[in-house]
Amino acid sequence: MILPHPETDFSTNILVVASDIIKELQKHKTSILLEKVMESFLKKDIKRTPDLFIKSLTFLYSFGLIEYSNYKVKLITREKQYEQQNLF
Repeated sequence: MILPHPETDFSTNILVVASDIIKELQKHKTSILLEKVMESFLKKDIKRTPDLFIKSLTFLYSFGLIEYSNYKVKLITREKQYEQQNLF
């Protein structure tokens, strides 16, 4: 289990910020210009920076949740048949 530092600000945590990016990408069915996603990302909190945005995108890309092409990003939807239904 990951235990955060007691003074951690969760509004700038990569996991929290990445989930906000996923929510933004879910609103769009097709690819969206990266700049538009970044604008909405930066407007949500004054503590958010472009560097945090890029780190969050890298995190999402490394897990295969987004695809990037021609300055556009798209959320990758998984097929139901590949998801694990039960642990046992």
